[in-house]
Amino acid sequence: MAATIKDVAAAAGVGIATVSRVFSGAGAVSAATRERVLAAARDLDYRPSAVGRSLKTRRTGGLGLAVPDVTDPFCAELVAGVLDCARTLGQHVLLDATRGDPAREAEIADRFAEQRVDGVIALPSGTGDPWAGFVRTGVPLVYVGRPPSARSGRRRSGTGGAASGALSGAASGAASGAVPGEVPAVLADDAAGIRSAAEYLVGLGHRRIGFLGAPAPGAPPDAREDAFRAALAALGVPVEEDLVARARPTRDSAYAAAAGLLQRRSDLTAVLASGNLSGEAAVLVARELDLRVPADLSIAMVDDVAWAELCDPPLTAVARPGRDIGYRACELAARDTGRRAPSGPVLLPTDLIVRGSCAPIPSRRERARH
Repeated sequence: MAATIKDVAAAAGVGIATVSRVFSGAGAVSAATRERVLAAARDLDYRPSAVGRSLKTRRTGGLGLAVPDVTDPFCAELVAGVLDCARTLGQHVLLDATRGDPAREAEIADRFAEQRVDGVIALPSGTGDPWAGFVRTGVPLVYVGRPPSARSGRRRSGTGGAASGALSGAASGAASGAVPGEVPAVLADDAAGIRSAAEYLVGLGHRRIGFLGAPAPGAPPDAREDAFRAALAALGVPVEEDLVARARPTRDSAYAAAAGLLQRRSDLTAVLASGNLSGEAAVLVARELDLRVPADLSIAMVDDVAWAELCDPPLTAVARPGRDIGYRACELAARDTGRRAPSGPVLLPTDLIVRGSCAPIPSRRERARH
């Protein structure tokens, strides 16, 4: 028969309330008493009742984790980081995929609220704010990757050469002013990553640079588009609206955007893809159009996924610390609700990994020769 809390109390020579305080972590217990209780529990192979604990705390325990696509390389790294942290904290994780659908995302938020999880980590779909209702439950919520776009309040500039904010403002945070104060966020410093990639391409002589994978029509610009516009403006390079290709976060949409961009603008010399789906699409379409990389077209992208190094040539990429983002977000989501969350987004650095997919712009004579 399984040992009970009464058995542990009797073996340790303490009251039931003392045993409860030891396992709940609530209340003062001396180190000697704590060790005596834990030793008795080990001897009796006692396991605290999760059901009993949930009845008392009105929480089922565990952390909710919602990402768009568990097969996406960045999401996979993020999930791994969350699981690593949760394991060290003795937490289990409930994982679900939103598929980039705000309606499905809202359903997942409601389900997590009904299941009374201890905290939630969410990579928002980028459209609307499906988590607005969940915030009111008071359960810790942490955004990762990006904040919900609906809260940003930004509008796309109608002029190609003007950036929506100063470069210094874009660099100060991937979502400066976009993350609601009551909801913490752990983000990669996408603004700095995009800026470094844009500066690198301009330094190679490129002026007609396409930006692939901007938010879909009707959605406000995100941190990456803002940073791209700000970086080119600071370098004196005009942003042509026709070179900004918009797409939803799906392979089909990314492919259509890449095909449209490369077919209507044969004069562009470089593409900066806002994510690995857009980068994959750029590589595929360039191959289908017999464009040589980097002789005819330089390609760089955000997200240094495993296949980027295996491409021919290997792709230049902005590396984002997905695993570290997940780990830090888990620490915040599992925090005691009495502890204050960070006042602003936690920004983790990005790195530009230079490989063979980018080259100096070819001269007219070299282009004529081919």
